[in-house]
Amino acid sequence: MLIIGELINTSRKAIKEAVKMKDANYIQQVAREQLEAGANYIDVNCGTMVNNEIEIMEWLVDTVQEAVEAPLSIDSPDPKVIEAGLRLVKYGQPMINSISDEKERFESILPLAVKYNPKIVALCMDDTGMPETGEDRLRVAKSLYQKLTEAGVPDENIYFDPLVKPISAVEKAGIEVLESIKFIKLSYPKVHFTCGLSNVSYGLPNRKILNRLFVVQTMTMGMDGYILNPTDKEMMGAIYASQALLGLDSYCMNYLKAHRKGLYEA
Repeated sequence: MLIIGELINTSRKAIKEAVKMKDANYIQQVAREQLEAGANYIDVNCGTMVNNEIEIMEWLVDTVQEAVEAPLSIDSPDPKVIEAGLRLVKYGQPMINSISDEKERFESILPLAVKYNPKIVALCMDDTGMPETGEDRLRVAKSLYQKLTEAGVPDENIYFDPLVKPISAVEKAGIEVLESIKFIKLSYPKVHFTCGLSNVSYGLPNRKILNRLFVVQTMTMGMDGYILNPTDKEMMGAIYASQALLGLDSYCMNYLKAHRKGLYEA
């Protein structure tokens, strides 16, 4: 299971203010809290700072790495910003968030995937737009898989993102994702998966309940990575419990650790 901590993102008001004020202490506190809560990667995203995004990405990467020795997920719509972040990563194997099968995006990100040997989030989207069905996602995944592996990217570095839509807008959005995971897993058993899970509950009340239940459902189908807030104890508790029930937690060690940390206290 790969947990990518999503909180260092300038779309969040507190992070944006900290970046503007160059408040390194706050950024580092958020990085430490995510790592201590169970994150395996720290996502770094300053995509809203379009006027000086490269400079801010470099500052954020250096700032985070002064506080934690954790691998980073470098997240930006701009390939130049992604490379600026990748150049500075010190710890572990970095991650690129993300590539897609859109021609321009693919051609600009692929050289970075070859040069830096990162894990890479592969969005199941191409120039025709957002996929509608599991079959659509599998079609894009097949194209991405062929191109990535032909370029030398190993299966274990590929993390397919089936693109979660809100069920408030698309009634079958949840089942579409479950079917997508199943289809892709059957075709490419060695690849991995990740997603921005909270999109599924957008616009609805009791979002945390929907998110936690969807984690369990997607894990059952083979999802093995999430971009989420790891300081959400109930969410992390659901993940550890689901791993234990699926036989993915030897002697229930992670579940017992979660229990001792108080993740299941009322």
